[in-house]
Parts: sequence; C-alpha cells; structure tokens
Amino acid sequence: MPKIIVLDNIAQEGLDLLEQSAGIEYVVQTGLKGEELKAALQQADGAICRSGVTLSEDVLEGNTRLKVIVRAGVGTDNIDKPAATRQGIIVMNTPTGNTLSTAEHAMTLMLALSRNVAPAFQSLREGRWDRKAYMGSQLSGKTLGVVGLGRIGQEVAKRAQAFQMDMLGYDPFLTSEQASKLGIELCETVDEMLPRVDYLSVHTPLTPQTKGLIGPSQLSLLKPGARLINCARGGIYDEAALAQGLDDGVIAGVALDVFESEPCTDSPLFQKAGVICTPHLGASTEEAQTQVAVEAVELAVNFLTTGAVRHAVNVAAIDPKTLESLAGYLELSYRMGIFLDQWDEGGVQSVKIEYRGQVAEQDTKLLTASVCAGLLKEALDESVNIVNSQMLLKERGIEISEVHSSEMGAFASSMTVTLTTDKGTYTAGGTVFGNNMPRLIRLDDMRLESYLDGNMLIFVHDDLPGIIGHMGTTLGTRNINIAQMSVGRPLDAQPGGRAIGVLNLDSIPSSEATSDLASQEGIKSVKSIELPSAGEKPPWM
Repeated sequence: MPKIIVLDNIAQEGLDLLEQSAGIEYVVQTGLKGEELKAALQQADGAICRSGVTLSEDVLEGNTRLKVIVRAGVGTDNIDKPAATRQGIIVMNTPTGNTLSTAEHAMTLMLALSRNVAPAFQSLREGRWDRKAYMGSQLSGKTLGVVGLGRIGQEVAKRAQAFQMDMLGYDPFLTSEQASKLGIELCETVDEMLPRVDYLSVHTPLTPQTKGLIGPSQLSLLKPGARLINCARGGIYDEAALAQGLDDGVIAGVALDVFESEPCTDSPLFQKAGVICTPHLGASTEEAQTQVAVEAVELAVNFLTTGAVRHAVNVAAIDPKTLESLAGYLELSYRMGIFLDQWDEGGVQSVKIEYRGQVAEQDTKLLTASVCAGLLKEALDESVNIVNSQMLLKERGIEISEVHSSEMGAFASSMTVTLTTDKGTYTAGGTVFGNNMPRLIRLDDMRLESYLDGNMLIFVHDDLPGIIGHMGTTLGTRNINIAQMSVGRPLDAQPGGRAIGVLNLDSIPSSEATSDLASQEGIKSVKSIELPSAGEKPPWM
C-alpha cells in the first residue's frame, strides 16, 4: 500500500481527504531535519510539504522508494529539484490554489503603499491626527509594469485594470497577441519597461536569471517616484539596492511580502519611510490554505494510484489517458533502450530517436525518456526512470535528439533508435503489434520481425543453406530450447550475402556454448541479450 508522509502542517480538509483515500496509508511528521528527515523519507512513497521543511540533496540522496514530492503552494525553493530529478522523484506544486489570494495581496500592498495606510494608522495609535503628513497617490491613470504574466501576474493585471491603470508586461513565454487580448502592452525586455512605470510588481520564480533582477542599474532606469511591490519570491529585488534607492530619492516606495532570507525580522528597509512589509502572507488566507492542501493531496494520491502527473516542475505532465494511449510504445521504447545497451560496443556519445507515422504525432518526450531509462538500467547503481534518465545521460555528455516524420513507412507507427559510440553506429527499429506486443523490426541494416522479450540469441551469418539448422542442432545438444525464431536480410539484400537470425530461448546459453556457436563456419558474430519477460512492464508504469 502506498504511503504518504505529510512534512508540514496543512489544512484539515487535506488530511480528511487523505483519510478518505482508499488504498493509501499516511502519516504526519512535522519539524523533521537531517538524518531523521532522511530516514522518514525512505519509508514513504510520496511526500507533501509546504515551505517549513527543507528537502536538500543530502536528505534525498540514496532514496530508492520515494516517487513524488508535492508542494502545497507554488514556490519549490525549499526542494532541491536537480537532486530529486537525479533520484527519479517527481516534484509537483499547486499553482492554482493560492493564485487569487496572492494577487489580492499584491493589490493590497500596492494600495496600502500608495495611501500610506500603515504609517497613518500608527500616527493615530500614537495620539496624532496629521492628515497633511500622509498625502497619497491614486492608482487610476498610473502605469503598472508586471514582470511574469503567469496565473498570478494575469490576475494582478485584471485587478489593476479595474482601477483604471495602464498595463505594461514582460514575459518571454507570452505572445504579443495573447498580451493584447489581456489588455497588456508587451515589452521585449524588463529594462525597456522600467522608464515608463509608476508601479512595478514581479510574479516570477526565483531562478539564476531572476535573482537580483532589479538592482542598482535597473533602479537608475525608473522614473522618479516609482513604487515597487514583490509578493513572489525573495531575492528578485536586491534589498540593499532598494534601501539605497529610497535614501537617494530614486524610488518613492517599496512593498515586500517576501525576503531573500526568511524568516526576516531585521531589515534596514523596516525603518524607512515609504516602506510596507508583511511576513510572507500572500497565500495566508483560509481559502488558499484549504485549496492548496486539497490540491496537494489529490496530486499525490492520483500519481500513486494512476500514474497521473499534473503541475510537475521537473518532468512533463502525464495524464492517465496519455499513459494508456502510449502504453505499448512506452514498453517498446524501454525495451529498445535495454536491448541497445547490450547490443552496442564502446562508449555512447549520442542517442538519436526517429518517430514515424502515427506515434510521431504523440507526446514523444515520454518515449524518449523511456529509451534513456532502458539504456541506463544496468549502467548505474542508482534508480533510473523517465524522470531522471535524460538528465543522467546529459550529465555524462551524451547528446539526445528526436526526429519526427508523419510518413508511415511499412508500419502505421514505428521508432528507430541510433546510438553513436566511439566504436561505431548501432541502430534498432521497433513497432507495436496490436496494443501491447513490442516487436524488433530492424537491427542495423537488417530487416526482420522478432519478439522483443526474454532471452535472445542474435547471430549474423552468411546467407547459405544449413546454417540455421546447424544452430538449432547445437543448441539442442546443450538442452537449450528455442521458443521463437526470426530471420532477416539487409534492406538491399541479394541471396548469398549476409543475413541475421534471432532466437528467443528458454534459457541463456553459457559463454562456452556461445563461443562454440560463434566458431562455426559461416557464423560472423553471436550475442546473447536479456530482456524483461513478455508482458513485464517498466517499473515506473
């Protein structure tokens, strides 16, 4: 029975849903660190967390059981995603659950900053009534620049437009046509936007590209009196530069809900005029906490029971229908990877996968990852699956490429995998008969049709009478039974040239038997290959 560990406090509605999930065991263990956390994760198939726990490389290292981590929230900075990917662990988040709450909080800070709400209230607390000291600025007619036009950025834009603000935006993954539909003028760069904005709000993840996105040089581009808001991730704004910008009068105000280091209780910004800050409250509404808890549980349970992947941050999304439609080719691609790992010689330099016919119209990223998982199955001690296989190959300097062709060729769908090594090029082609019968249809330049399972003996030979019979006789004398047999010739073959034979055996010949077969007249090469049994699925399906 799959087991889920809940590592941070989540809304009761999420725990209730776990309790109601048939076939799922769960445990709540909060406040774990170090070796205690590492040991607990090794006893679970899935983990649900918020931002309280840190899932670093050292606590994930060596974990062969954990399959999925779900963050009840958007940010995954507390999860070492490369380490998780390397371990074959899918990382998902819940990007929709706190969208509205965060967008509303960004507007709250923008309004509070513009109307001096916090210092004005503080003056009343101190017994002063000083209306002139807190002259504000209205939003209507001002220009808001939004960096990052995903779900939250778009919701902020909608609310700002209700206040009759003009909108500028920057997002490298949003087309100008879509931006126009949203009523946003798209800028090509952030720097291009800055001289025109009265307010700037960022809604991007924290990445090497966005860290310090707004620093001293960017502040110098802003018009005097601009105000900056951040309800996304700490570190996108250079906080020291913001403090200096306030001192120099370059900017009029700063509103932060997030900080580069959290919890943050001591910042030079806190004591400056024109600043309002909150302790990471963007998603802190009852509605948001309920939604992200329920969504996180649904993601974890659905993955562990059906294989469905949604909102993953380190692997392509996989829904049950896609898995079902590609099941035969996922099995084929995995077997072809295992096969080529044993067929080739030398160190692999590149992997090229060609998809033809109907399968070329599918999401072949999963199939490519499946080939890579098969290639690495016996090569590494660590667990390899469709999550981490491509990363592991690329870390070793191996190039991976795909080619697609809608032309069907001899089959409605087929795929060909070519490995280039330091000793040559090795190619295998395959297709699926029916829904779930993988077949080998090409090996290097040879055409054939062979079962792709169990114990295989492959021999290249002169295309002359008697050779195949002699192979059968030799195996029979050693009490090795032939289950299936296939023969083939090169694509441009002429009688009397080379040919290939593939035997599916009930047992693998000994090295002595293989040497005996290879020494026979007319036999050019003999190789044994071990594949999963017929019907045996990849471990991650």
